[in-house]
Amino acid sequence: MVIPNLLLIAGTGTKSGKTALACRIIEQNKKLNIYSIKITPHFHETTTGLNLLSEGKGYSIYEEMNRQTSKDTSRMLNIGAFKVYFVKVWDDQLLDVFNKILTYIPSDVPIICESPALRNIIDPGVFIIMTSNTVNKYKNINYLQALPNITLKVEDLEKKEPVSVGFEDGKWFYKL
Repeated sequence: MVIPNLLLIAGTGTKSGKTALACRIIEQNKKLNIYSIKITPHFHETTTGLNLLSEGKGYSIYEEMNRQTSKDTSRMLNIGAFKVYFVKVWDDQLLDVFNKILTYIPSDVPIICESPALRNIIDPGVFIIMTSNTVNKYKNINYLQALPNITLKVEDLEKKEPVSVGFEDGKWFYKL
């Protein structure tokens, strides 16, 4: 499935800069009213500020309503995302649940999503892999290494330069 208005971010572990990158892109493109999605296969307890939209066996979809916490979804909302969704889903249900998420989002708007597993089934407009010299809980995503448009290190985000992506005519693109 090809989704050109989707910018997909994966990372080589926790603290690899996925959310920092999403926030940087949202901040530099506030006028676009970006929708943001964070997808995880981990079913940990939810926190206050998450409004349950849909739930079933192996998935839960929430809209983030709280701008005041240090949660990744709250940070995206606070920096300027139009709407932010947090999704817990088993990998074997990812496609069906992602299609359900898309029913909450207009078809022509820019979307930024954190999810390495989604790249197995979706061809986004832009795919970015984040790495770091100080990754926690390393994730082996070597099978995705040949697929990104861009590979960045979290240390690159310390520079104040804009991220080289843009959105035009309903699709994300990498600026060479």
